[in-house]
Amino acid sequence: MQALNPLKTPSFLQKIQWVADPVKYMESAAQQYPDLFTANVIGFGNTLVFVNHPEGQQELLTNDRKKFAALGKENKILQPLLGDHSIIMLEGDRHRRRRKLVMPSFHGDRMRGYGELICNITEKVFNQLPTDKPFSARSATQDISLQVILQTVFGVHEGEQSQQLKQGLALMADLFRSPFTSSFLFFPFLQKDLGAWSPWGKFLRDRQKLDKMLYAVIAERRRNNDANRIDILSLLMSAHDEAGNSMTDQELRDELMTLLFAGYETTATAMAWSLYWVHQQPEVREKLLQELDTLGDSPDPMSIFRLPYLTAVCNETLRIHPVAMLTFPRIVQEPVELLGHSLEPGKIVVGCVYLTHQREDLYPEPKQFKPERFLERQFSPYEFIPFGGGVRRCLGEALAVFEMKLVLATILSRYQLARAENQPEVPRRRGVTLAPARGVQMLITGKRAPQESLRSLATI
Repeated sequence: MQALNPLKTPSFLQKIQWVADPVKYMESAAQQYPDLFTANVIGFGNTLVFVNHPEGQQELLTNDRKKFAALGKENKILQPLLGDHSIIMLEGDRHRRRRKLVMPSFHGDRMRGYGELICNITEKVFNQLPTDKPFSARSATQDISLQVILQTVFGVHEGEQSQQLKQGLALMADLFRSPFTSSFLFFPFLQKDLGAWSPWGKFLRDRQKLDKMLYAVIAERRRNNDANRIDILSLLMSAHDEAGNSMTDQELRDELMTLLFAGYETTATAMAWSLYWVHQQPEVREKLLQELDTLGDSPDPMSIFRLPYLTAVCNETLRIHPVAMLTFPRIVQEPVELLGHSLEPGKIVVGCVYLTHQREDLYPEPKQFKPERFLERQFSPYEFIPFGGGVRRCLGEALAVFEMKLVLATILSRYQLARAENQPEVPRRRGVTLAPARGVQMLITGKRAPQESLRSLATI
């Protein structure tokens, strides 16, 4: 049995590289040790074992609790954002009970009710964009994603309360938009309140304002409880555990923040990447339009959701640019062997989503955008893992994928778009995620008539 493979770069330099340029850091490490390596990165104690081989992922994510445990305390980097009562911070039986409470809110039947809403919000946002003027696709998809969150999760629609929440949520989410500002999450010694003008001081004051708004929404919902409401907040408020207990205001606040940061930023980024690649490769766009046009002028959202090529495009987007770089950490509980390496109790291990998706043996030419690979073969949950796995698999996966497909389909069906610049997009750290560095600059060149693609093909 082999010892673990430590990277040779000095520890402090590794920490800086991990925050400043995580993609380069991971790819350089994988060149030295393709399947598993030990890193010194900030936020996870002294050392962290990165695993990207599917067999190692399976061993880790199957989550045999005798070998590995998913402990919430190892997600402490997110505590300032999410609070102590978020499902991400819980562990053991508390985590299992909370997951059981939250999971029904994301059931497939619930998603169907959100379909028309998502399509309408998408059209509303894009109808407000100017023609023939560059705009940031990521800003547009952020706007869509935030409005979807406000209405499906918070149950808040048009009006003053909606605008205030929208501004407060956007301010909080945008604070960690670059590697520099993200460093405040990774280096606790930077978390000093030096007044409203200081980065951390501003974050604390923005968080306080947002908390006030969230508690006001919760209080109003408790006063006017309507059993017919289908927003996720109302469903969470009506849920009870085995002992008959419902969630407290603090627990509800922390879950709302979790749903915001796990669902708003991530989905917006994935949608922006999909627009980038579809317009980077005209043949992909043409195939998508042909498929969409088979559904007619007013397709049912569930019919859109089931389209095979659209599904392949979304999957390939999540493969080539996974928003989350790592799975949630696991802690070794007893001496174990992983991919021929011995791990002692207390060692922290993560699945590296990014490197798994870049493996040549799984995805030939991994830097190329090829949706067809998802039509040609099935990938296991340990080969394609954009939403993590095991007991920590993302609860919002169903809503995120549903939204991604409907937004992309609505935009392509209704608008003619083009890239506004020739420079390629590259992923850059945004908080604990990866986002397009330039925001995906695009132009709306006109509206698209339904079935236009099929008509143009008929004349060839």
